[in-house]
Amino acid sequence: MSDVTSYKSAGVDIDLANETKAEIKQALTKADPRILNSLGAFGSLYDISFPEYESPVLVLKTEEPGSKQLLAFQYDRYESICFDMINHLINDCIVMGAKPLAVQDAIICGKLEKDEVKRMVLAIADACREQECSLTGGEISEQPGVIPAGTYILTSSIVGIVDRKDIIDGSTIAPGDVVVGVESSGLHTNGYSLVRKLLARDPGLADMSIDGRTFIDLVLEPHRCYYKAVRGLFGTGLLKGMAHITGGGIRENLDRILPPNVDAAVDLSTYRIPKVFTAIKEAGNIEDPEMLRTYNLGVGLAVVCAESSVDAVLSHIKGHGIGAYVIGTTIKGSRKVQTTGSLKWQ
Repeated sequence: MSDVTSYKSAGVDIDLANETKAEIKQALTKADPRILNSLGAFGSLYDISFPEYESPVLVLKTEEPGSKQLLAFQYDRYESICFDMINHLINDCIVMGAKPLAVQDAIICGKLEKDEVKRMVLAIADACREQECSLTGGEISEQPGVIPAGTYILTSSIVGIVDRKDIIDGSTIAPGDVVVGVESSGLHTNGYSLVRKLLARDPGLADMSIDGRTFIDLVLEPHRCYYKAVRGLFGTGLLKGMAHITGGGIRENLDRILPPNVDAAVDLSTYRIPKVFTAIKEAGNIEDPEMLRTYNLGVGLAVVCAESSVDAVLSHIKGHGIGAYVIGTTIKGSRKVQTTGSLKWQ
């Protein structure tokens, strides 16, 4: 007799998936009154009546935490990488002046491991809750033969909302404005293919001590979310533009919010570069231009405001426990980011 073939024998255990989803559903409470049904439905019902907005505009974004996932799973940082993903996602939403509303996630794997998946979903929900938005649902997809067992791929999408009159898109930026750098918590979610190459070359780098913390702890520090630090400035007219500094660095992110006739002049000598970036530079003998293009180098958010608003903006952000300082100005130009000065490595 031939062996009986089943879906489970092919690598997909529907019973385990259902059991996992049931336990997740029990652990996630529905606190947002806008969510009209529970997890497990074919789709999420979300009430979109916003009488407090004159002309509501939705902000949509999809994100994933990149190859940092590989390091995070290797070092059992399942919760940490989920905060990375959600915080990055929310930052891309709020630079438009938007309030984050709802997140949908996807966890794709070669073999579903119940405990690990539960940890991730609960962490994603916690990360959303911490920024006062809701995880409304998502997908867990087991794909044996497509993805190796033990490998997970995370992704998520967000919906935010902003009143049309309060959109922050950089259109009012003019020569003479000021560029403020807001401190990052580290590498955030960029440049990890390079970090992994350095670790493969020298595994001992992971345990290098930098001011009492290991290199691996510093590079796996979660991506900082800036929502609570800047939302009090929304609708005030103080913010002309915000750029989330991710892959491409300051030059290839700040230019995205500049009007056609304006350049930004950034003084690199003002950067307060965390020592973890110095360790990366030295470990790979990496030149300054490559470091500047690959990493945020300590500036995770760039804020553009009028010169008369600088003190208020700096005071507000610092009041939320995050460092901020002037890194440049805007000048006449053609939508480019010019850099002057030299990076000062610790």
